[in-house]
Amino acid sequence: MINTLYLPELREMLETHNSQGLRDFCEAIHPARAAEFMAGLTSEEAWEVLQHGDNELRVDIFSYFGKVKQLEILETQAIEQVAEMVAELPPDDRVDLLQEISPQRLELLLSLLPIEERRDFQRLSQYPEGTAGAVMTTEIAKLSELLTIREALNEIARQSEDYETIYYLYIVDDEDHLRGLVSARQLLTGMKHPETKLYEIMDTDLITVDALDHQEDVANKVAKMDLLAIPVVDNQHKMLGIITHDDVIDVLREEATEDAHRIGAVEPLDVSYLRTSLLTLTWKRGIWLAILFFFALLTAIAIQEYEDQIEKWVWLALFIPLVISSGGNSGSQSATLIITALSRGHITLSDWLRVVVRELMMGLLLGAGLATMGYCASIFFVPDHVALLNATMFVVPLTLLLVVMCGTLTGSILPLVFEKLGWDPAMMSTPFVAGIVDILGILIYFNVAIRFIG
Repeated sequence: MINTLYLPELREMLETHNSQGLRDFCEAIHPARAAEFMAGLTSEEAWEVLQHGDNELRVDIFSYFGKVKQLEILETQAIEQVAEMVAELPPDDRVDLLQEISPQRLELLLSLLPIEERRDFQRLSQYPEGTAGAVMTTEIAKLSELLTIREALNEIARQSEDYETIYYLYIVDDEDHLRGLVSARQLLTGMKHPETKLYEIMDTDLITVDALDHQEDVANKVAKMDLLAIPVVDNQHKMLGIITHDDVIDVLREEATEDAHRIGAVEPLDVSYLRTSLLTLTWKRGIWLAILFFFALLTAIAIQEYEDQIEKWVWLALFIPLVISSGGNSGSQSATLIITALSRGHITLSDWLRVVVRELMMGLLLGAGLATMGYCASIFFVPDHVALLNATMFVVPLTLLLVVMCGTLTGSILPLVFEKLGWDPAMMSTPFVAGIVDILGILIYFNVAIRFIG
């Protein structure tokens, strides 16, 4: 609610052309808060407010806008002013945004950017989506290994505004090969001996990633090693850029969103929900619904195969929803747990036997609990029973035990199989697992019934 407090004042200042008030607003508030207060403004109004801050402040506030508003501004506002701001954006952010605007607008913007920024965009945009090269920034502190500590500090002081971060300072040779790393703290403490060369104090045991490594693998490595940034190199170990912790957060959020979509049986969206066309959204949802419809059809066919048994024992039909939902739900639970554990590195393929045994035991415990409940339900729904120990009374509980065990095993094994094949385990969505277990549940149910009462 706090972002609505400034809206009337901002709109009043815009209507009265209160330049001083708008300038004070931009300069007095942290850029993130300013963007929050401007959330209720249209993209045109927000851009007009930004014109009252200098270009650096404009970039800072703009970076906190939602992507929809950012793209609207890039698409609709004065091209010269937009180009001036885009030139100051971090290289990785600039590439992400420009790749989503129309080709005609992109061509115009690129023609107005300084040649260095234009070349940087063209270089970064060549890396495939989802790789380290596509998310890295090239604004990095690179120093020659032959510099002294004093010279290095002077160089950092001179160019610090151009760097994404100066926590880590990367040491390269004359051909840009990555040789080592020193931290800002090392330089400051090393001032006791200011003529010491950087190659004498640099750390050569570096953790690096290749430009073509998958972004999720990079993010996991940064998180595991608790790094603030990680260098990106090519196959000749030449320094290309770095991926910082804030980029890692973006990657993890993006990967989590993709996994959530797939687990919910929706093909991941390439752009935001509101910017995705209805036709595209229909396709991304419809293709999975068609697959799930096929499995539901197989379930119906399986039921049809036992039509004679249903006519003979009508009460069996009462428990069909109970059986398939119990198996599907248990399978979905297992799939969600295994997919999450794989994505967070809590389990690997080498743990498959432990996972299978664990889920088998879990299915036994859960199935036993539901079987007890199923036995109690049978007392009320199964007609003409002579005694509670009548074989008929054990059809539903035994089926539930077997179906739940089948569900937990299926839900745990299939994501592991996908991981083994090199596919995303999240593609083994929970509705997909449920569809498979539904079919197996029907087969188990009627075979148990035939065995006990047929």
